[in-house]
Amino acid sequence: MQLMMKVLNKVLLTLGSILIIAACQQKNNSYDILDANAFKADLNGKTIELYTLTNATGATAQLSNYGARLVSLWMPDRDGNYADVNLGLATGQEYIDSKVRYFGNVVGRYANRIANAEFVLEGDTFRLPKNNGNNILHGGSNGFYNQIWDAKMIGNNKIEFSYLSVDGEEGFPGNVKVSVLYELSDDNELKISYKAITDKTTHINLCNHAFFNLAGEGSGLVYEHELFVNANKYTPLNEQQIPTGELADVKGTPFDFTVPSKIGTRIEDEFDQLKAGNGYDVNYVLNVGAKELKHAATLSDLKSGRVMEVYTTEPGLQLYTANWLDGTIVGKSGKPLGFREAVCIETQHFPDSPNQPHFPSTILHPGEEFESITIYKFSLL
Repeated sequence: MQLMMKVLNKVLLTLGSILIIAACQQKNNSYDILDANAFKADLNGKTIELYTLTNATGATAQLSNYGARLVSLWMPDRDGNYADVNLGLATGQEYIDSKVRYFGNVVGRYANRIANAEFVLEGDTFRLPKNNGNNILHGGSNGFYNQIWDAKMIGNNKIEFSYLSVDGEEGFPGNVKVSVLYELSDDNELKISYKAITDKTTHINLCNHAFFNLAGEGSGLVYEHELFVNANKYTPLNEQQIPTGELADVKGTPFDFTVPSKIGTRIEDEFDQLKAGNGYDVNYVLNVGAKELKHAATLSDLKSGRVMEVYTTEPGLQLYTANWLDGTIVGKSGKPLGFREAVCIETQHFPDSPNQPHFPSTILHPGEEFESITIYKFSLL
């Protein structure tokens, strides 16, 4: 009995030492993540929840079942100090009340715009609700961002969200089952894997709409962020921000990031496509074909040393520089979220593909499975 007690005491002392070491390590890399209980809110009889992913290096991602959205993403700088590099709000109720609907959420059923909010599919015309002038944007005014998804934690570093988009939701045909898996690796990669199946032929285009500032939320303009985009062409837009159908060269335009350049260098240039979006709001045609995982972009903050590489199986990338944030919304940091204080790098199919048959197809048939992967990989200069 005495021998058993000695062994037990030794085990307890060892465990205590491990916990103390872990606590010290956490203190050295300490940062305040959002409280899950304070985040909760009610929507349509369901509860908005917050979930936390961690990895062995000390990075943290927080996500919500409201819109399957990324809420926080804590990454270290070159000195080991952590900052939340994803803009967002502190509570579920604030997301409900916010006029900026797309902070960090999964966009669906169709990311970006569809002209005149309609398309013809297999001889039938489908008319969708207009929420962006004469067009539909990001799946409509009650798209995936405004839905409570089912959530399943898988260990400490993975979470899967799932949602059934019923036939006729926001005008789209087919019952579509969607799943989105987020994984935070020990290499500081945030991997997002999308899958979907349908019982009727439909269109689908999914992406994540995270607003990134590698200096940390509330750190000001992203003009000094350096950007590389692996694309020689883009899709020019008309006055309603609908693609003209042309694939134009980026060379000689402010849209050329084939050589890494600071975002602020040409953002005020006299260029009609810049004026139409009030800044960068452009779809790039990535250089490597669809369904092949490829390097799409690299975003760097020279001051903090943080680097974010983007890899995707998607054919396009929408670059958006938060041109409509106006400082009236307060973020998790307690600071206003202002004009061009973030950059969105949205991997997706092209805008208005349902009406542009020469664009990569977004059609999903029964018996097929939609699959897409995007990786945001963080490192240091």
